[in-house]
Amino acid sequence: MSTAWTRLGATLALGFALAACGSEDNTTTTGSANPATPPAASARVQPDILPGEDTVTTSLPVAAMPRITTLGTRAETSSDYGRSAGTGNGNLDWSAFSYDRPAEFAGMVTLPTQLITMDDGTRLAAKVTLPAGSTGQAASGRFPVVLVQTSYNSEFGSYAAAIGGADPYIVQRGYATVVVDVRGTGNSEGQWEAFSAREQADYRQVVDWVAQQSWSDGRIGLYGVSYLGITSVLTAAQQHPAVKAAFPIVPIGDGYRDVVFTGGQVNATFIPLWLTLVTALGLPTYGVAQTDPMAAFTALVDHLIGAVANFQVPTVLKAAIGDNETAYDNDFWAVRSPMEQAARITVPTFVVGGLQDLFQRSEPMWFERLKDRVPTKLLIGPWTHIAAANVPSDGLPADGIPRMNQILLRWFDHYVKGITAARADQIPNVTQFVTGHGYATATDWPHARLGARRLFLHGDKSLGTSAPQTAEATALVPQSPLQGLCSASTSQWTAGAAGLLPLPCFDDDRINQLSSAVFSTAPLTEDLYLNGPIQADIWVSTTSLDAGLSVRVSDLDPATGKAAPLSNGLLTASLRQVDASRSRYVDGMMLQPWHPFTKASLLPVTPNEPMLMRVEIFPTSALLKKGHRLQISLAASNLPQGLAPAPSLLPGLLGALTIHNTPELPSSVVLPVVPASVLN
Repeated sequence: MSTAWTRLGATLALGFALAACGSEDNTTTTGSANPATPPAASARVQPDILPGEDTVTTSLPVAAMPRITTLGTRAETSSDYGRSAGTGNGNLDWSAFSYDRPAEFAGMVTLPTQLITMDDGTRLAAKVTLPAGSTGQAASGRFPVVLVQTSYNSEFGSYAAAIGGADPYIVQRGYATVVVDVRGTGNSEGQWEAFSAREQADYRQVVDWVAQQSWSDGRIGLYGVSYLGITSVLTAAQQHPAVKAAFPIVPIGDGYRDVVFTGGQVNATFIPLWLTLVTALGLPTYGVAQTDPMAAFTALVDHLIGAVANFQVPTVLKAAIGDNETAYDNDFWAVRSPMEQAARITVPTFVVGGLQDLFQRSEPMWFERLKDRVPTKLLIGPWTHIAAANVPSDGLPADGIPRMNQILLRWFDHYVKGITAARADQIPNVTQFVTGHGYATATDWPHARLGARRLFLHGDKSLGTSAPQTAEATALVPQSPLQGLCSASTSQWTAGAAGLLPLPCFDDDRINQLSSAVFSTAPLTEDLYLNGPIQADIWVSTTSLDAGLSVRVSDLDPATGKAAPLSNGLLTASLRQVDASRSRYVDGMMLQPWHPFTKASLLPVTPNEPMLMRVEIFPTSALLKKGHRLQISLAASNLPQGLAPAPSLLPGLLGALTIHNTPELPSSVVLPVVPASVLN
């Protein structure tokens, strides 16, 4: 990153540009004409300064800023997002080249559970599945290996492949599969601490063991869904020479921001369910008991002690009471945030994500972080977490996109086996499901034609491109921690499990809007294509000593009255501080704020004193049709997504939020707009 941009990013004040400035295409919700060709970047970039905020002068011309910047990390400030991935594959689609090949073997066979000894003496359980002939005997020879490392007990892999089972389709085409229970889970010894430094040290030793086995040819592809996908990217970051490629499905990027403490609020829905699941699946140790009963007993005792005294129960309690080492961002979360190690990944990586996934925030950013260094592809479907894991179905094949295991075969055949005829490099760079349209491909993410569009909230509950000219009516929102109980968030933050119930509130925001302040555009005069993160800049005051702010984005169909949920964001008022040097900018407008969420970043909340809350709304891709309305709903909480820890919850438990709309306090949202014509 250039020194000039570092200085500018570090000093640039928080804020905005008028809606007419800085839009990639100037389509507005009120029907303004939009030019076919955007003006030059240097003519469009404007400083991002909000009334009421301190400004900092700089000798660097604003036009010198990159037109689009990355979102920073704990270790890196934001920078030019790069263009190398966007220079090729511009006209490719999935139907241009399909790939499959017949099975080489009639079946597969799984060997008895084996134990791999780590350098501290802890033994990890491994299940090895090899190609087999028609007689059921393991085939002789050496094979490339698909390595899966799971926390969900490899014994159950044969019942649910997503948690660690060998896929017959892949094995019968000449790949061995090794599934390893990570430390403290399944049949492995030790105590579990979810992606700890000790667990990550095990990954490399597991790769060493796999590469040295008689049935291994020394070439390894990393694969997995959810936890298994996270172990894949963390293992890839260790740069073991035997690892040739990775295929993570729905991997986390930032443990704190993605799910556990979104907006500074602890996830009280998914996290307790997940910790309970891992603990329960870690109790049966009958797989290793068949070969080593004492090892099974040792593992069981380790798991129980670890859950009760070391990790699961203590972590939940610490989060609830707001323990400094858990409730705020620090080294504990940095270690458990794989994207902090993205620069160390040097193998081709195919990332799969979901628009309603638990890790919706980071999945497209994985592509952004990797694309300039290694062959990288991105596929985002309309999925929740379990749908992306093909439970009950990922809906593939669709729109020319083949089944997931066919994509996996193509990726590993090319980059693990070296079969260049698989032409995995010719897969479109980015494939996204666009709500309201279907699957679409692009050369890059963020989209190369991305522009920023600011819409202002008004006292009459409208959204428009003009800022308030006079003081307008305020909106009042009651502070309650129970809002959002029946909403799309309930489905998303139960990993999609609750969404299997036929409740209309899971795909229609109208019920949840009853307790919210809702702002709507006029009917769109042309299609509006949103692709990327959204930022809400809301001026609020509270009668309490702390508060939360939940922001939902919906697509209102006037023909049916349905408000289809698109995305949402959440933020605690006392943790509203923004690091401008790590935030994402598009044409000079901040589009994705970076909040430190550290203990040191806490800001005071003074009753009835206005404060600016910049809320990060997770990336989405949606086409709002002509005649529809864009809606922004503001509430004080979103229980399925997050519950404030006690230090924030109690001071803000009773009270009311006031949403301000004045020339001095102009509440607004910044949208990621791409010309709708690119979808044609």
